[in-house]
Amino acid sequence: MSLCKDCAFLVLLAANIYSLVSSDGVNLGVSDSADKLRQTPSLSPAVVNPPVFKPASDSPSSLSLLSFPEDLEISDYCSELLHIFGQRYVAYVNCLIPAARPVHVCLNCSSGYGSLLDIYANISSDQMGPGNVSCRDSLLRSDQLMVVFLMYSNLESLWEKSNCKQCITNGFQRPTNDTLYFMTTLNQTLTCFEKYQQGNHTELCKNCKSTYRDLNELYGRMENNLTLCIDIEDAMNMTRRLWSTHFNCSFPRTETVPVIAVSSFMLFLPIIFYLSSFLHSEQKKRKLIHPKRAKSYTSLMNIQDKLS
Repeated sequence: MSLCKDCAFLVLLAANIYSLVSSDGVNLGVSDSADKLRQTPSLSPAVVNPPVFKPASDSPSSLSLLSFPEDLEISDYCSELLHIFGQRYVAYVNCLIPAARPVHVCLNCSSGYGSLLDIYANISSDQMGPGNVSCRDSLLRSDQLMVVFLMYSNLESLWEKSNCKQCITNGFQRPTNDTLYFMTTLNQTLTCFEKYQQGNHTELCKNCKSTYRDLNELYGRMENNLTLCIDIEDAMNMTRRLWSTHFNCSFPRTETVPVIAVSSFMLFLPIIFYLSSFLHSEQKKRKLIHPKRAKSYTSLMNIQDKLS
């Protein structure tokens, strides 16, 4: 009886040991599988990163275009003309900006415009350069934008609107004689303003009146002769602003009396017209005679009765 109990105890002990060993193996396998899943990257489309394109080099030279065939490239001669045009264009613009206020675009920048005009004449010319090459088509007409032509046209329009050719000689070297004389008279007027501008402006208005009158008369003659440019017009406007607004001076104009006389005549013209019309109508009434037609007709009938 005790032997059977011992055998049953041994069987239960062996079964427990086997179950413990089996559970450890299963847990070990699960943990190993989890570790493998952690090490294996996910294959889900939402997690997988797309490949990124990286250029071969980050330098700007990697974006430069390749050279075109030689028959499409401009020649060295045209490239040199384009380079000179760019230098003179920049020089002329750098002169225009400081001369914008007060305006001296004609007197200060005429030589720069003349140099720009010369290089553009070489570019737009039909004459062949070295190697029988003409740059007009390659630099001015090879594309729809026509950059060189548009840039030059803008500066040419500025020169024309400023009427600079009326103040500068044909060679773009110096101002005309009329312009020099005006600038001399202007400097005399400004010198007089500077001399008497301190204190009471009554002395300025009195002592500078003659020089200011001469300047106005000279400006009027130049305006009639079409010898004004934007530099002279702007200088005269500033001088007049100083005289009338800043110094509060008045300058009676010579044509004031004729203007007043004509204005007075135009004012009394309607009165004269109506008065003359009234007198003329009264005179006609006096000359008008009303015949007595009824009496004349009765007398005529009596005469006819007697004759019959």
